[in-house]
Amino acid sequence: MVRSDIEPLYGWAAGAIRDDAGGAAPQIAVVVPMHNEEENAAELIGEIATALAPVGSFEIIAVNDASTDNTLGVLTGLKDTHKELRVLSHKQNAGQSRAVRTGVIAARAPIIATLDGDGQNDPADIPALFARLTRKDAPPLLAMLAGERAKRQDSAAKKFASRFANGLRKRVLKDGANDTGCGLKVFYRGAFLRLPYFDHIHRYLPALMVREGLTVEFMAVNHRPRLHGTSKYNNLKRARVAIRDMMGVIWLQARARQPGEIEES
Repeated sequence: MVRSDIEPLYGWAAGAIRDDAGGAAPQIAVVVPMHNEEENAAELIGEIATALAPVGSFEIIAVNDASTDNTLGVLTGLKDTHKELRVLSHKQNAGQSRAVRTGVIAARAPIIATLDGDGQNDPADIPALFARLTRKDAPPLLAMLAGERAKRQDSAAKKFASRFANGLRKRVLKDGANDTGCGLKVFYRGAFLRLPYFDHIHRYLPALMVREGLTVEFMAVNHRPRLHGTSKYNNLKRARVAIRDMMGVIWLQARARQPGEIEES
């Protein structure tokens, strides 16, 4: 029997995953990494819950990345109001990529949505990304829907640096992505867990999915100004690690070998 790599062998979309209590797992888990976002946390969690209500069953996994403010206190205080909220905490600051991975590993749902904890990604876009990923006529190896910010609400310097970096990365890695810095993505949990992990992996997910022989599609999404707190990144900090990370992904691409269709006898 010939079958595709995507579903029967890895079970990404087939059947209902069961939770620890034996019941049906949520359809989607929203993973939100947070570091010092006490002023944004409550509003963002409320927006996610409102946006996901029409989708069906869901869970929200907020990952507190060793915040030094009251982010953890705000999040735990929301659990009485939002029963679908789970709060995980890192004892040491490990960065956005590790926080995303912590949430994905802990998730009970087969499909994951990620968005930044600063409130600039709009949770209202998640249902459309989810619907497109799970549509009946989706390509058989479709693994991710990645958001692309239609109107960036950032400084001119930040937008210029982002355009330059995205253009260079797209030409070198040939991942088809115009905006890998957008934190809003929806993907199959099983696909993500097959990827090699490294710090800043969240900026290279399309390239790594393609490396696995999978399909990635893109959708324009809303982007909002940051209302509270300060950005955790700056252009110089990004530039220092971008070249090293890109060289690592180039090496991973060069070492990839695909089996094509898999046949079980």
